[in-house]
Amino acid sequence: MNNAKTFTDKLSHGQVCLGTGISLTDPAVAEALAGDFDFFWIDMEHSVLSAEKVRGHLMAMKGSECAALVRVPCNDPVLIKPVLDIGADGIIVPMAQTAEDVAKAVAACRYPPAGVRGFGPLRPLEYGRRNVAEFCQEANECLLTIVQIEQAAAVENIDEILAVPGLTSVAFGPNDLAASLGHRADTRHPQVIEAMQHVVDQARAANVPVGISIGSDVSLLCESIDMGIQWLSMGLDLMLMRQAAMGVVGKVRDHIQSR
Repeated sequence: MNNAKTFTDKLSHGQVCLGTGISLTDPAVAEALAGDFDFFWIDMEHSVLSAEKVRGHLMAMKGSECAALVRVPCNDPVLIKPVLDIGADGIIVPMAQTAEDVAKAVAACRYPPAGVRGFGPLRPLEYGRRNVAEFCQEANECLLTIVQIEQAAAVENIDEILAVPGLTSVAFGPNDLAASLGHRADTRHPQVIEAMQHVVDQARAANVPVGISIGSDVSLLCESIDMGIQWLSMGLDLMLMRQAAMGVVGKVRDHIQSR
């Protein structure tokens, strides 16, 4: 949870936090990259990552200041609980549309009486070395609860969503949001940009930071920052690897052809 505190402290001091998506199963990926990013968006919704594989990434990140934000497949306490029990710094819940959805996610991340989280952590409790009462209090105060704004209904309900106690942040899923607004695959459509800016403006007024999961196009990343988005998951481990490889291959092939 120290990295959860570090992440929120950075945001509260106005720092733009940079991360990337983790989808590969090898924990060497997290170990190699953790020193370069403020957070990882570890994806259990659109990847083959199991809780066991996620745990491997979390163990590989130990000693870094990189926060582990895990996107679960859906807003289900049964899915959220084991991810927190293996030591995630925060949960990202997809497809939130109402304040009720957000309240459900917040409750799943907190021990009673603040929530409904069942007790059974191992790694976060340092395998029994920590005081249980102190741990539960710290977990309730520090764990990050993030919901994705990727439906037209969520934009319509954004004021009620932002008012839910315990919500740490909201994050855009631009492609799903564009599709929900009737502009599939067109994340730069004016209506999509207008909706996103509305959410950012309302979130800023409510003092709730906004994030985004987006590709590695630098111009789009900079546009997002200029829009007021405060934390950016830039690309995906696999795609960044391919992008770097093709960059080298392309330059060498250009040289070969110029000979």
